[in-house]
This record gives sequence, C-alpha cells and structure tokens, in this order.
Amino acid sequence: MDLLKKYFPWSFKALDVKALVIAIVIYIIIGFIGGLIIGLLSILPVVGLLFSLVGTLLEIYTLAGIVLAILVFAKVLK
Repeated sequence: MDLLKKYFPWSFKALDVKALVIAIVIYIIIGFIGGLIIGLLSILPVVGLLFSLVGTLLEIYTLAGIVLAILVFAKVLK
C-alpha cells in the first residue's frame, strides 16, 4: 500500500466529497495537459510511436488514480 501512496498521492487524500472531487479534477487536468503535449510531440515521425506509448501509460495512470480515489472514498482501501 505504501508503494501506491507514493505514486498516487492525491488518491489517498480523498476522505470526503470535496477531496474526492479535487483529486478527480487533478487527475483529469494531468491527463488533459499531458495529452496535449504528447499529442503535439507524437506528430514527429521518429519518436511519434514512443510518445504514443507514453500517452497510453499516462492515461492508464490517470484512470488508476481516479479509481483509487473512489476506492479510498468508499473506504475499500485505507
């Protein structure tokens, strides 16, 4: 659990509704800004495939962060 707390710090702070909404908004903003930057860089022919892979990993990270925040809010995880 300590490893998850290290990589998803905002998820484990979602103990009330306000903190849950803030955590979800933070992960959405991370995904949006990262997606814009990676989308612009994926146009480059040589490294485009690498940036596409990084974009996929970023979206998995944001989805996992949102799911963890909901699980902490529902008191499934501590």
